[in-house]
Amino acid sequence: MHTRAIRLVLAAIVALAVPLTVAACGSDDNNGGSSDQPGKGKPAITIGSKSFTEEAILGELYAQALRAKGYKVTLKPNIGQTEIADKALTSGKIDMYPEYTGTTLSVVAQQKTKPKSAEDAYAAAKKFYEGRGQTLTEPTPFFDSDGVAVKKDFATSKGLKTLADVKKLSGGDATLAGAPEFATREEGLLGLKKVYGLNNLKFTPLQIGLQYKALDDGKVNLAEVFTTDGALASGKYTVLEDPQKVFGFQNVAMVLPVKLNKDLGSGFDDTVNAVSAKLTNQAMQQMNAAVDIDKNKPAAVAQKFLQANGLTSSS
Repeated sequence: MHTRAIRLVLAAIVALAVPLTVAACGSDDNNGGSSDQPGKGKPAITIGSKSFTEEAILGELYAQALRAKGYKVTLKPNIGQTEIADKALTSGKIDMYPEYTGTTLSVVAQQKTKPKSAEDAYAAAKKFYEGRGQTLTEPTPFFDSDGVAVKKDFATSKGLKTLADVKKLSGGDATLAGAPEFATREEGLLGLKKVYGLNNLKFTPLQIGLQYKALDDGKVNLAEVFTTDGALASGKYTVLEDPQKVFGFQNVAMVLPVKLNKDLGSGFDDTVNAVSAKLTNQAMQQMNAAVDIDKNKPAAVAQKFLQANGLTSSS
């Protein structure tokens, strides 16, 4: 069996180990009865997704599962970073998008107080959205936060285990690459300096996805990563521990207007929540790897995952 096929099968197996908390979705045959097609006659919707691999996969997962239930869905991938996605939502250019709860609090709500748990982060994010007429679906089991990764041999040679250890690096050793917005966020370089005192870091902005090559080529020694990145499955890198939780709690939920949520009916929440319930950390890392490493298309990866988990038909 090819590596990419093995990776997709592993993702499906991992997901199947997590019990569903809501009813699974049925066929994607749009000629089914009303019980199988709760989206029939409901408003057409546009789902957006942000500009990195995991969001592209999430967008496809939710869009395909909803289409299988008769909802008319337009998917707009690659719409930009959080600030742009939120503006697209509030201006009506999209109807909804999958968002990370910690990012909601730090970037969208611009709250300085950090939640103490994943549950607190979700509750605070939902309360914030409700204050502007929006709501959240149920959160995913997986949580994907930012992190700082180094090559394993570098971590060993420099004695790096936690982010606090980075303070002892000096000169050319203290080089960090990350997305441009990482430099200006509390859940980023600002937080690393404020909480861990990492004023020694020399930051290089890079497009998301290029940081691993920068590490491999020796251009930097540290890199901003997402903790469910497929590249981390290679075992080549160490993600430094974040005991002070600078990077927060980052479960995913769909954000959309309350009125639209009601208009879409209970079948919408059931469908989205059924997909979300299957998304473990390991499953997301395997799907991310299937795209980033094995070069599969996000749509194909999402389709395989949904089929394997009974969330859409195999046709």
